[in-house]
Formats: sequence, C-alpha cells, structure tokens
Amino acid sequence: MAGNSYGTLFRLTTFGESHGDALGGIIDGCPAGITLNFEAIQREMARRKPGQSTIVTQRKEADEVQFLSGIFEGKTTGTPIGFIIPNTNQKSEDYSHIKDSYRPSHADYVYEKKYGIRDYRGGGRSSARETSCRVAAGAIAKQLLSEIKINAFVSSVGDIFIDKPYQELDFSLTDSNDVRCPDAATAAKMEEYIKQIRKDGDTIGGTITCVLQNVPIGLGEPVFDKLHAELGKAMLSINAVKGFEFGSGFCGAQMKGSDHNDLYNEDGTTRTNLSGGIQGGISNGMDIYFRVAFKPVATLIQKQEVLTNSNRIVEQQGKGRHDPCVLPRAVPIVEAMAALVLADFYLINKTYLK
Repeated sequence: MAGNSYGTLFRLTTFGESHGDALGGIIDGCPAGITLNFEAIQREMARRKPGQSTIVTQRKEADEVQFLSGIFEGKTTGTPIGFIIPNTNQKSEDYSHIKDSYRPSHADYVYEKKYGIRDYRGGGRSSARETSCRVAAGAIAKQLLSEIKINAFVSSVGDIFIDKPYQELDFSLTDSNDVRCPDAATAAKMEEYIKQIRKDGDTIGGTITCVLQNVPIGLGEPVFDKLHAELGKAMLSINAVKGFEFGSGFCGAQMKGSDHNDLYNEDGTTRTNLSGGIQGGISNGMDIYFRVAFKPVATLIQKQEVLTNSNRIVEQQGKGRHDPCVLPRAVPIVEAMAALVLADFYLINKTYLK
C-alpha cells in the first residue's frame, strides 16, 4: 500500500489499524538536540482521544504514546523517532454485522475492490484512529516551531456559525468547552445541537478554522510545492474533510481586483490580508488563516440501505461507538497537520540559507 508517508525533510510514516494491537509512526528528519516536553505531547493526544466528553464517541482509549527510538535523556538525537500508541479498548464484535456489507459513504467498498481484502473492524487502516499518529508527530513539530503559534477552532456546526472575525477571538478559550469553539455563546448552541443530532441517531458536519501566526517570510516554493497547496493536501488527507480554502477563499471569486489586492505598508506588511498570509505560494509574514470543511460522519445509528458483497441492497442499522460530530476531536488533527507542513518547509528553507 502506497501513501503512508508525508513530508520531504520532516517526514512521518504511520502504520496500524483501528482494532489492531497498536498504531504507530516513524518521524524521519527531526533535528537533534530538541528538548521534548512529553507532557505537552500527551496533552495534544488527550485533545484528540475518544471518550473525552458526552458529544464524542465513547470508546475509551488512553492514547499514551510510547517512544521507542530517536530520543536520549529527553532530547532528540537526529535519528528516526519511532513510537507506538497501543489500542486497549477494541470492541471488534460491534462490526461483525458489516463483515459482508458496505456502509454508504465509507471506504469499505472501494477498499475491498482495490486490495481484494479489508479489515472491517472499525474500518481498519481507513479508520480516523490513524490520525492519533499525526497528532503525536505534530506535537513534536510544534516544539520544533516554538516561535510559531498554531491555533485551530470549531467555527461552524451545521448552520451555526461564529459571527466574529478570528482577530476578535481569545484562542485560550478554545478548550474551555467540549465543542472547542472559543466563543462561549456559540459553543453552547453548537453543543445543544450536537446532542440533539446524537439523540436522533444522526450526524452533523461543519468547519474548523486554523490561524498560523509568527510564520517567517519565505516558507513554500513558487511552482508545484506552494505553501497553500501543501496545506490543502495535508488537510484533505484528514478523514471526512471535503473542502479547504485559505485567505479570501471562494468569496474572493466574487470580488474585483481593486477590492481584493492587499496594499503594502512601508515596512512590507499589508493593510489587509485577503491573501491569507501567502503570496505566490510563499509565506509573506502576515497571519496565515484557512478553513477546513468536514462532512457528517458516515456511520448512522439508524436504519439505512447498504450494499452486500453478493450485490444485494438490504436494510441495516449502524452499531458501535461513533462520533455524532467529528469536529471537536479534529481540532488537534488540523493543528498537527499544519505543524507538519510548516516543519517540513522550515527545514527546507534552512538548507537554502546554509
């Protein structure tokens, strides 16, 4: 199977399945001499782990990272950092009913047609549980990029949106509620809505906004490896993501150039930031901000029609422990993937400066 690695110089390879013994990863290219804050790494894992509130899946996993290599006396050695995240609360029997059928809008059908075999227990390799490895690696990337601030938050659930620009939000409040929305009044509405959706046996989607601050000028390449292109690829690789936009995004398509251009100040900053901190594929020193759209989780705890492997359409009801809304647990995943992209370009840029 191809496509299990991400990055050029700061490179992550992941392995493992949702209901296997463990998931894990190998980080190649992390510079030597970085003193790691293991508590900070575990805090990031706790933000993504299942069972953390009443509005997410109730699977109980500690998601404790066990480092196997590349670290000595608390510092990175420059060699590959190997780690595992044990699975301790699998309930594989919850998935026996889909052994011979394909769930709508899941990877079940295409996975089996492509490889001739699939692990039906929680989706196997296609499960969003794989993202735990990304969060672990992203937590290390964040420590490499200690000067850069990376803040993501839930900006909409269904048709409930934050009605403030990100500049007016206090990111320190993001984790003060279960939804991970830094606006308390909006968060309360979102949480109530998700609880109702769960009661109905249904699911709901929404968006996550991410803001990258103190990014130095010069990250990104001007042709195929544009910074925004890599951020888009990273975000679209996350399970359930359906869209990515940065800066003015799709709204920019409705504007005139005279309104859209970011005019310069004498110090090189811009008076507006519709470019989203990236021009010509290269960071310009302004805030980078983007929005990621997540679809509703495909597993419904209600009856729907499914296709069997004998090409019959039958009615089936979802079982097991599932998120009614993926957004709260996806916030640290978005941050982690942004950190991996920035860490990679940061190291690439350093090679030019030598």
